[in-house]
Amino acid sequence: MTLRGGVWHCHFFTPSGKRVRRSLGTKDKKQAQELHDKLKAEAWRVDQMGELPPRTFQECCYRWILEKEHKRSLDDDKTKIAFWLQNFSGRDVSKITADEIHEAVNGMINRKHLQIWESRRDAAIRKGLPVPAYEPKPVSLATRSQHLSFIRSMLRAAANEWKWIKSAPVIKTRKPVSKRIRWLTREEAERLISCMSDSIRPVVIFALATGLRRSNIIDLEWQQVDMQRKVAWVNPENAKAGKAIGVALNDTACKVLRDQIGKHSRWVFVHTTAKHRPDGTLTEAVRKMRVDDNNAWYTGLRKAGIENFRFHDLRHTWASWLIQSGVPLSVLQEMGGWESIEMVRRYAHLSPNHLSEHARKIDTIFGASDTNTTQGANQAGLKLA
Repeated sequence: MTLRGGVWHCHFFTPSGKRVRRSLGTKDKKQAQELHDKLKAEAWRVDQMGELPPRTFQECCYRWILEKEHKRSLDDDKTKIAFWLQNFSGRDVSKITADEIHEAVNGMINRKHLQIWESRRDAAIRKGLPVPAYEPKPVSLATRSQHLSFIRSMLRAAANEWKWIKSAPVIKTRKPVSKRIRWLTREEAERLISCMSDSIRPVVIFALATGLRRSNIIDLEWQQVDMQRKVAWVNPENAKAGKAIGVALNDTACKVLRDQIGKHSRWVFVHTTAKHRPDGTLTEAVRKMRVDDNNAWYTGLRKAGIENFRFHDLRHTWASWLIQSGVPLSVLQEMGGWESIEMVRRYAHLSPNHLSEHARKIDTIFGASDTNTTQGANQAGLKLA
């Protein structure tokens, strides 16, 4: 061991001849000697007994982020990593068990619900009002499944690709039950639009007219719009499937865009009136909309008396209307920018017209004019009671 800059460093060779030089991170010689001896013992066990060197859960997370930096949903991965670090920070990744993982995910609470309560608590404190009670809200089955799937993928990478652990724990996830597609009738849509505030009404109409996802609408720039050709486009880096989406603009969408001209030089959809922040200060009058701002949306839903409806369901509504109007699934897939036809088949049941000809085959069984010559005249046609 040598002392450099007031910190002890070690320098030794493993039994296989590999050179190890590193800082021991301490000024205390006794602590440095203990760590030095531990490192040499671990190196001996790795070389002579085939043991794997210990790796922390943080190291796994760091390597995952480095290798997945190209991933569009990396921010979602980082959110999941933040949750798992709360439970396994500092742990040897080889010692983490499936039971511990399931126990952690079963105790998850809805963070958005907590943030809303914290905002209400801070507002109540500022106004001198009683602080509302906080009741934890569990996350959905889908959220738990997503977190389990993520840590399963990361631990499998640690075992199969990085060779950091001998085997990954078996983590089973329950696939969430597919729910029915929520879409609006024409009357409901008209009622919803009329109840929306002036700031979000153009966004809602544009979503129903184009089927674009909320983030693609809020982040839409004028340079992505060609009013002459009546087209717009979503760049690959902003598309969920990672491929550019061409958007054919109908008259309804064009009217919305014309009404937005002159409000901002870059962004298509913006706020035009100032608003009080939670701390009491005023925002700028003209400002870009936030994707996560749901206040105006929820207010409009309540006024319209529409329940169990998310903003993304406007996209389902658009797709459902097109399917019911006879648009083929392959065309809908291209219009909506879905990566696979399987994503579009969930709308197929809304337009079973192509099955009508086959369904009419059963009419011959109930028809009185039909005669089954192979089984006798008494089998000619079923009679309805």
